[in-house]
Parts: sequence; C-alpha cells; structure tokens
Amino acid sequence: MKHDKVTRKHTHLRVPVLPEEKALIEKQAKAAGRSVAAYLRALGMGYEVGSILDACMVGDLVKINADQGRLGGLLKMWLTNDERFAGFEEAQMRRTIGVVLSKIEETQQALLQLAMKVYGDDDENFSG
Repeated sequence: MKHDKVTRKHTHLRVPVLPEEKALIEKQAKAAGRSVAAYLRALGMGYEVGSILDACMVGDLVKINADQGRLGGLLKMWLTNDERFAGFEEAQMRRTIGVVLSKIEETQQALLQLAMKVYGDDDENFSG
C-alpha cells in the first residue's frame, strides 16, 4: 500500500490583494528575513514574526557595549596611576581623561538611541 506524503506543494491559499498591499507584504517579509509564503504562514498561524532589523540592532548594541567596556578599562587604568603613564605630564593626562569621558558619554548616547529604536521612542522605558 502506497502512502502519499502530504507537503505544502499540494495545498495553496489564494489571497486577493491590492498592488500596494502586495508591496507592503513583500517588504515586511523581506525585513523579517522570510519568503512571502513563510511570512504569511507564520502570521496566519498566530506566530509573532520578528525582524532582522531587531537582530541587527541588538548586534550594534553589543558592539557599542564592548566599546564602552574598553573605554571604561582605559579610564580605570589611568585613574589607578599605572606606572606605564609615569612619563606623562599631569595636564596632558587630564586632557586625555577628559576626552575619554566625553567618548564614554557619546557611547552612552549611542546606546540609548539604539535602544529607543529597538523598543520604540517611549521615554518611560528609559527613565530612571
């Protein structure tokens, strides 16, 4: 007895859409990293379709966080009077530390901006 394997190739749904709707669906499927069929199937079955952009932003946040850690480590080394900096003038060190502090502040702002893009511009998520 032969059993036919049921695949998605055998059953199709036809959904009439306007050209603008088709373009929007294709755009959103691409942003989610899926084919139109996979995107619509996931939505139709009640799954939340994530975005590739969210994953890219999380990657950017990780990179910025790593930069923040390196800057903090450098600042800590300067503030602990490391002997590697014994030959530097105090005024030069103060200027350099000031530059590093401003870079840390810029990095914090970049983190905040990316976080706001990921979570939306709702300031309630970022107050504190």
